[in-house]
Amino acid sequence: MESAHSLLLNEEAYNQLGEFQKAEFIFEWLQFLEKLLPVTSRAEIRENQKKLVEQLTSLLNNSPGPPTRRLLAKNLAVLYSTGDTFSVYQTIDKCNELIRSKDDSPSYLPTKLAAVVCLGYLYKKLGRILGNSFTDTVGNVLKAMKNAESQGRYEIMLSLQNILNGLGAAAIPCHRDIYKAARSCLTDRSMAVRCAAAKCLLELQNEAVFMWSTDLDSVVTLCFKSFEGSNYDVRLAVSKLLGTILAKALTSKQKTASTKQNFRRISLEDVMELLGTGFLRGSCGFLRASGDMLKGTSSVSRDVRVGVTQAYVVFVSTLGAQWLERNFSAFLAHILDLVSQSHPKAIQSPMDAIGCRRCVSFILRATVGGLLGEKAQIAAAKEICQAIWKLKKVVDAAMSDGNLETKINTTDVTASQHVLVCALQELGSLIHCLGTTAAPLLQDSSTGRILEAVISVILHPSISVRLTAAWCLRCIAVALPSYVSLLLDRCIERLSALKSCPEAVTGYSFAVAALLGAVKHCPLGIPHGKGKVIMTVAEDLLCSASQNSRISLQRMQAGWLLIAALVALGPAVVQHHLPRMLLLWKCIFPSSPKDLETEKTRGDAFTWQVTLEGRAGALCAIKSFVSHCAGLLTDEVVQRLLPPLPSAVDLLTQLSSIYKSYGNSLKIPSTVYRQKLYELLAVLPPKAYEGNFSAVLKELMTDLTVTDSQTDASAFLLPSLCHENDLLLLGPLLQETDHRFIEEQLLLGNSIAGGSLEYDPYSIYEKFAKGDSVPKPLPPALSVICAATRLFGVMFSHITESHRLQVLEQLLNSIKQTKGSRQQIVQLHVVSAISTSLKHLANCKGSLGSEEVRRSALMLIMGALESNNSLLRCAAADCLARLAQVVSDSAFTAGLAQVSFDKLKSARDVVSRTGHSLALGCLYRYLGGIGSIQHLNACVGILYTLSQDSTSPDVQAWALHSLSLIVDLAGPLYHVHVEPTLSLVLMLLLSVPPAYAEVHQSLGRCLNTLITTLGPELQGSSTAVSALRTSCLLGCAVMQDNPDCLVQAQAISCLQQLHMFAPRHVNLSNLVSCLCMNLCSSYLLLRRAVVACLRQIVQREAAEVSEYAVALVKESKEDFTPDVNIREIGLEGALLGLLDKELDPRLCQDIKETLTHMLTSMAVEKLSFWLKLCKDVLAASADFNTVASIDTTQEEETVKGDDVSVLTSDSDDAFHPFRNPRWSTRVFAAECVCKIISQCENAGSAHFDITLAQERKQRDSRDDFLVLHLADLVRMAFMAATDHSDQLRLSGLQMLQIIVRKFAAVPEPEFPGHVILEQYQANVGAALRPAFAPETPPDVTAKACQVCSAWIASGVVSDLNDLRRVHQLLVSSLLKVQAGKEAQNQQYNESTSTMEVLAVLKAWAEVYIVAVEKQKNQSDTNKHCLKIANSSEESYRDVTFSASGLLDLVQADLGTLSKLWLAALQDFALLTLPPEYASQLPAEGGTFYTAETIENARPHYYNSWALILYATALWLTSTGFIVVDPDEGVTNLSRPVTPTTMCQDSSTRPLVKSPEDVNTDRFHLILVTYTVKSVPLHSYKALLSLHYCRKLLNVLHRLILTRESPDIQLAALEVVRLILFAAQEHVKEKRRSAEVDDGAAEKETLPEFGEGKDTGGLVPGKSLVFATLELCVCILVRQLPQLNPKLTYSPAVPPGKHLLLSEDGSRLVAAALVILSDVPSICSPEGSVSVLPTILYLIIGVLKETAVKLQDGQLPLTVAASLQALKGLLSSPMARAEKSQNAWTDLLRSALVTVLDCWDQVDGLLQELDEVSLLTAITVFVMSTSPEVTTVECLQKRCIEKFKTTLDSKDPLVQCKCYQLLHSIFQHPNKAVSYPYIHSLAPSIVGKLQETERAKPENAAELQVIQEGIKVVTALTAAAEEQHRAHLVACFLPILISFLLDENALVSATISAKNLHEFALQTLMQIGPQYSSVFKKLMASSPTMKARLESAVKGNQESIKVKTTKHAKNPGKSSSIQLKTNFL
Repeated sequence: MESAHSLLLNEEAYNQLGEFQKAEFIFEWLQFLEKLLPVTSRAEIRENQKKLVEQLTSLLNNSPGPPTRRLLAKNLAVLYSTGDTFSVYQTIDKCNELIRSKDDSPSYLPTKLAAVVCLGYLYKKLGRILGNSFTDTVGNVLKAMKNAESQGRYEIMLSLQNILNGLGAAAIPCHRDIYKAARSCLTDRSMAVRCAAAKCLLELQNEAVFMWSTDLDSVVTLCFKSFEGSNYDVRLAVSKLLGTILAKALTSKQKTASTKQNFRRISLEDVMELLGTGFLRGSCGFLRASGDMLKGTSSVSRDVRVGVTQAYVVFVSTLGAQWLERNFSAFLAHILDLVSQSHPKAIQSPMDAIGCRRCVSFILRATVGGLLGEKAQIAAAKEICQAIWKLKKVVDAAMSDGNLETKINTTDVTASQHVLVCALQELGSLIHCLGTTAAPLLQDSSTGRILEAVISVILHPSISVRLTAAWCLRCIAVALPSYVSLLLDRCIERLSALKSCPEAVTGYSFAVAALLGAVKHCPLGIPHGKGKVIMTVAEDLLCSASQNSRISLQRMQAGWLLIAALVALGPAVVQHHLPRMLLLWKCIFPSSPKDLETEKTRGDAFTWQVTLEGRAGALCAIKSFVSHCAGLLTDEVVQRLLPPLPSAVDLLTQLSSIYKSYGNSLKIPSTVYRQKLYELLAVLPPKAYEGNFSAVLKELMTDLTVTDSQTDASAFLLPSLCHENDLLLLGPLLQETDHRFIEEQLLLGNSIAGGSLEYDPYSIYEKFAKGDSVPKPLPPALSVICAATRLFGVMFSHITESHRLQVLEQLLNSIKQTKGSRQQIVQLHVVSAISTSLKHLANCKGSLGSEEVRRSALMLIMGALESNNSLLRCAAADCLARLAQVVSDSAFTAGLAQVSFDKLKSARDVVSRTGHSLALGCLYRYLGGIGSIQHLNACVGILYTLSQDSTSPDVQAWALHSLSLIVDLAGPLYHVHVEPTLSLVLMLLLSVPPAYAEVHQSLGRCLNTLITTLGPELQGSSTAVSALRTSCLLGCAVMQDNPDCLVQAQAISCLQQLHMFAPRHVNLSNLVSCLCMNLCSSYLLLRRAVVACLRQIVQREAAEVSEYAVALVKESKEDFTPDVNIREIGLEGALLGLLDKELDPRLCQDIKETLTHMLTSMAVEKLSFWLKLCKDVLAASADFNTVASIDTTQEEETVKGDDVSVLTSDSDDAFHPFRNPRWSTRVFAAECVCKIISQCENAGSAHFDITLAQERKQRDSRDDFLVLHLADLVRMAFMAATDHSDQLRLSGLQMLQIIVRKFAAVPEPEFPGHVILEQYQANVGAALRPAFAPETPPDVTAKACQVCSAWIASGVVSDLNDLRRVHQLLVSSLLKVQAGKEAQNQQYNESTSTMEVLAVLKAWAEVYIVAVEKQKNQSDTNKHCLKIANSSEESYRDVTFSASGLLDLVQADLGTLSKLWLAALQDFALLTLPPEYASQLPAEGGTFYTAETIENARPHYYNSWALILYATALWLTSTGFIVVDPDEGVTNLSRPVTPTTMCQDSSTRPLVKSPEDVNTDRFHLILVTYTVKSVPLHSYKALLSLHYCRKLLNVLHRLILTRESPDIQLAALEVVRLILFAAQEHVKEKRRSAEVDDGAAEKETLPEFGEGKDTGGLVPGKSLVFATLELCVCILVRQLPQLNPKLTYSPAVPPGKHLLLSEDGSRLVAAALVILSDVPSICSPEGSVSVLPTILYLIIGVLKETAVKLQDGQLPLTVAASLQALKGLLSSPMARAEKSQNAWTDLLRSALVTVLDCWDQVDGLLQELDEVSLLTAITVFVMSTSPEVTTVECLQKRCIEKFKTTLDSKDPLVQCKCYQLLHSIFQHPNKAVSYPYIHSLAPSIVGKLQETERAKPENAAELQVIQEGIKVVTALTAAAEEQHRAHLVACFLPILISFLLDENALVSATISAKNLHEFALQTLMQIGPQYSSVFKKLMASSPTMKARLESAVKGNQESIKVKTTKHAKNPGKSSSIQLKTNFL
């Protein structure tokens, strides 16, 4: 394709290609040309223009496909606009000539169409330059349209749109002609032509004034006609046209009134009347009332009504939010009037009424919910409330006059119901969206009292109004959780008071059920006691139902509804009421069949209605119980549930006879009973009712096959049974769109309008996916079918094979016996049932059965596969594949495929071909691909053929979709077909007309799966891969140009895949441009595709994407007009704006993730930009906040000023990028700020250091640092923390906490001694204060407590008076805690007060801990401060004051706090007991939790206990465990407060505890302490005794065995170390006291302290040492299994392989070794001898196993730890203690032998063993043990031998280390130790130095070896005896002088030689003066040496000082190594 990349068409290459390749080549060239022309110089274009025009115009005759002709036209237009326009008229003439041609053959059509398209683009680009030629052109085109077919009409309309666009007002002469032509096209039979005509008219109305003035009525009528029989795209396009024209008519009246006298003024009422007429009367004319309409025989078609509904939304959206705010009253009145009694025909049937209500709700939701900001929404809610009051007055008036009959029949009452339903729904949705920001609306009494308004209509006569009012209350409760309890109390109270009024009983029971449904959405819950009250009310209603027949039905329904709703709250609530509920369940059904017979003989129609309602309610309650309380379904409960079931099934079988006896009044109750029973059986385990299988199945079969209604329920039943991807074939109605809510109606038959709440009141408490959308249960007739198919699926998989066959044959017969539409309905039910059954069988891996069963099932499915209903075909294909999956037999599958093959070869009808082609694809989906290549080839071959069947777009679309499934699932087998498939896809993309959008969508799916199949191969560079990649990119380009939005979505998805697999080959700039263009598309699926693609690409290239987006907007011309303001606020801001408008949850989540990725990548680089974005979002609503929420007291007047300025300073800004963002967007912005702080923390310290930040900012002004924006951060946190929205307040407090934590320590450079945050104390105080107001929710207060403690603990404020303001908030909370459970808030669940109490206690604990630590630090520095007190007395006083002052602040409340802390810890201890102790827990709960809410309280304790425990430990330590209780005046051991002692009188409390009590308390405290590492050591010492230490060690051992986390294991080891240390101190103290008591003279007879006593025996289970060793061995053996002698030679541990442990493993081993080396110190001498062999074995074992050479010469952590441990052990006093010295000496010698033996094992396997580590170990032995251990001749000899070997090593690092170790040994004070080493090794060292004279060092390592050698010899000289020293110096000096260089040599010498020269010279300078006589003698005897020395000294004369300092530094390298490994 490279040959296509040129300015002129490469005709030579082009002519060599085949027909299809030519089309591809042309498209590639045109695409390249489109990019090339704008960047080519004008001169070059003019030079080639003639040839280029020729080439382009000649292509017109080549029958170009749709995408090619569009590109061709664009290029021609660009060519003329940048080059010369001389020949443009010839081109236009040529196009006109082609259009006039009489050739009507199909082959000539593309040429004509191309000419039409070219004209459009030429006029669009060149516009008025083309003079008057347009009149001829337009005339010619319009003339051609008369005979054109649909493709021609489509292209002509689009072309006229372009002509109008280019010419603007100049085209006025042709406007009328174009208008006439477009009128006819707007009602064309082709939907694509209608869309094109709508676009053309939309363009026309910009200049054609008559369209929105004189001809407005006819345009509106025309639009209504266009809606008839339309599809989704037409409704979208025409509604846009209609809405825009009406908006124009309304807004343009002033301009044109003066110019045209006859202009008709259009008012808002006129516009509304026009739209209302269409809504109410459709397209049958609105100025005259037609006869049909008057007679009531005509009904508006649904598509017209839905179209008009969309036009309303477009109209308001065009006029904008501010217009809507100003005109909302009039608009609301009109919209509600659409469903009022003024237009009875619109709501004459329930179906029409439901449809109209949906439309009205949609209009209100899309305008009020979509356009208005929060402030305006609150005003709208007030308006709606006023409307409700007005209607309420009408109803009250009607209900008050006359008798009972006139009340109910008054037309006004029934008429108001639909208006009320719409108003209440919108009010509920509005408040739901506003969340807690709606609080002022409900508190404001001037708004018409919203709650009163809603509650008042609960008594409305209409059930749908009562239900909607209940739903509205639910929305209010979800939005404002503080109202749930209040509303529940009110409704329960009214229900009890008015239980004789039928409306009140149903209305208030609906309200209570709805509110209970809201509780699941409110994390703070309701008080537990409410459940008990509701259960009592429900019982009362059920028991009194029979007392008054007038209201028995309502009471029965209400009682069971309340129980069902209560049960949905889950096990925690239900378990307390379960026995009562089961009793009611048992009583509602007759206990035997005989009783049922008696009932049948006794009852009448009314009693049966009540009975069936009651039983349906009971079934519903039990279903709710089984669904929501699975945890309570024990065997015992199931046994109690089962007895009534047979009776319930018996009644089911009798229903038909009862219905026949009592007539139509029982129709709905009996249907509802069936539905509820089926639903219950479907969730129960089938074994529970297997005795009733036959009876139930018989009823199910009847329901599925005998259809009373002609209702086609396919739209409800089938979508869930089809695969979601297959539904794409069936058009946009089944896909998710923004208009789904109203478009849904059009899927259904005319007899159904969709679901509505009144069809099933029980749905009011269920949890729905979208919280604010009203539940839409189906009518009972449909619901029962849905329930029946589900139950059939469950039961079919559990019945016997013979029974299955019988059932299937019965179903087959039923289908055969029906005809026409009835047959299709039965088929539909049967396929749904079979599909559900096969799903169940596949899930439980069941088998279908014998051949007969399979055959019957297959016949049922095959019949449906050729149904006329496309949805049924789709479900049947899926069902067929599921059948193959369940049968799981390759022969059977092959047979199914063969049937489809044969059918596809023979059949010619669309139905068969579509159904069977999809079946082939589905077979692949469920069988994971079929292994046979032949089968694959056959499938592909057939689908290729079908996909080219241009006579039927449906067949093409289905075949291509099926092909995409096969491509996706055939895996590697498909690779051979990739190339031909790609060619096919491209060919079709280039040739299929754009009107066939469904074919293009299937092609897009094919391309997508092909890209996935190729995957990473697409990165390859081979020719074949390159060609495939180019084809993929070409396909994407074609789809991007497609007018259909869903095809564009496919293109973006394909490009996303390509970017993932071959990112280098996707043009990111073009892709970003495409994404920005479609960011605000009106198609939801396209917006989703755009954001999903953005989310992926910003993970790699966030910065580039952001830059491209901004660059694109700056360069963009008129054709880039998205609704988003990228120019000002970048792509990030545009996405934030979109997030604020968007309502689709999935899309919002994707936008958030995209922004998070962008923030992570770029926030640090673009800090100001990101912070400004977040600030704009948070500040945009600041004017909406009121400062009133901040309690400004007298002393804080200054704060008030600050706060007001904080809130208002930005409100005057002219430009606000975000107008009134929603609270959820503001919460996200606050979260983003927290993420930005976190990113800056990772980016560097300058972000949190103002001095450094200012310095770097001065150096480079582009640098930006977070600390410079601190004022903005605090301001944002303040704005968020004081908002009306609780979620935003939580986010704001979280942000404030992070700011305090991160910036607390940043000093203020201008005021030394102060920190930067100090200036913001007023803001922090003002932000926190509202959170402690009484009405604040507990979660906000709990969060504020955390911030308070963080602020106080941060030390920002040093002045106690300033600190008191925040401290006072915590004190007020503490008073609340002290008040106890009785004073708790009754609004929320009891667990919320647990949360609040623990948050307060945790906050105090944190403050106390910090205060204690500060005081401790201060006492450490006191002495130092006193020394300098004279110079800075004042500052010292400040420090003292602040630290002790903070403690004083806490001290006042410490008595109370300590009791509360201990109580909380006791609660926590109870809650952590295993479940088996549950029965022993206190019945009334703990101090801070109630028994009923125990599960909810647990997490709060887990969150707080650690800090509370630490504070308690500190407090106990400070009191020494003795507490003076001021109330009692008696010194008393502290006792945890228990529920029993908290309120006890002091006289009843025991004064002193027994020792057992004290010990028990101590142990419990230790037990919970072990996870808190930071508990001070003396706390342990105070608590410890041997018995408890051992217990604790056992607990820790168990913890290590059961917890894998390295952190937990390390923490456990740290606690072991502390215990050991405490034990050491304990033993030392005992020894010391014994010495003092017995006197120094009798030391010999002192008793032995420490474990092991005199015998050395350690008893397992009683020994602390043994427990410690056990724990350490456990850790070591888990990390190094080789240490276990049993495993050493097992196959699991290969011999001789060294392990490199992980970092965590190394840390664990090191920690264990530290503990091991300390163990002997807590033993007696005899005891130490017992443990020493084990300890030595382990330490040396670790050394041996982990001593591996590392690259950098460093020692592994484990080796360093083992050497350190060895040194500690060898230095132990026990080694020298009289009683143990001999034994230790023997054992240590053995250990040394073991170390030496490690060397001798070295063979081929163990070459990596690190000799330096072993050598260091030997040196540790030599230096740290007594001489007796190492001076044994044989041992000494072996040690010296090892050193000799190592000295000869070739590795300089090893040699260097060896010298360092010898240096230490040579200096050993004991000559018996050092001399043998000196005698053996000194000659060798001197010899090596002499050799260096010949071979100078070549690198730093060799140099260091020589330097170390020189140091060793220097040390030897110093250590030698006087008589030998002179001889040694005489040998040493010549060596040193030989290293010197003269002046000349020094210049050319290497760095190493120079350094050696300097080092030698320095050494000579040191030695010379020390041994001057020897020095002088040597110099005199050797003139050469003297001369060399003098020359060197002279050369270094000038720089000697510098060199000296360097020499001083030079040994630093070696010393640093020595420090790291200094074990000696």
